[in-house]
Amino acid sequence: MDRFTDFLKKYREGILYLACGAGTVVLSWLTYALFVGINIDVSTSNILSWICAVSFAFVVNKWIVFRSYSLEKNVLVKEVGSFFFLRIMTGLVAIATFPALYFGLGLNMSLFNVDGMVARITVSVIEIVLNYFASKFIVFRIRK
Repeated sequence: MDRFTDFLKKYREGILYLACGAGTVVLSWLTYALFVGINIDVSTSNILSWICAVSFAFVVNKWIVFRSYSLEKNVLVKEVGSFFFLRIMTGLVAIATFPALYFGLGLNMSLFNVDGMVARITVSVIEIVLNYFASKFIVFRIRK
């Protein structure tokens, strides 16, 4: 049991980041389905679900993953602004990376009968890693 406890302590942040990320994805899918279900067009539903997901990700990353408990207005404004800005930037990286992987590197293979899913999964992994480091070292860095 000590090995398991040691493992959890050592990798706590990464485990929580992945768990909260999974929750964020589920929330994104559910809110998208909800918005489409109440007859909001798909493009608007996609944007609204992204806003819901990033807002949720901010809260769980701030409080649970990176333990940034400050509610001072100046700290909160910087964290929210940088979090959303960096999520937009990593989203742009994902948008630019996908065609490079799909067309340039030949990751155009299908998975689960979905064309280009291998490239999409690869882009998602890159995006997750970039978001983690952006959150850890920029958004929620320990301030002295």
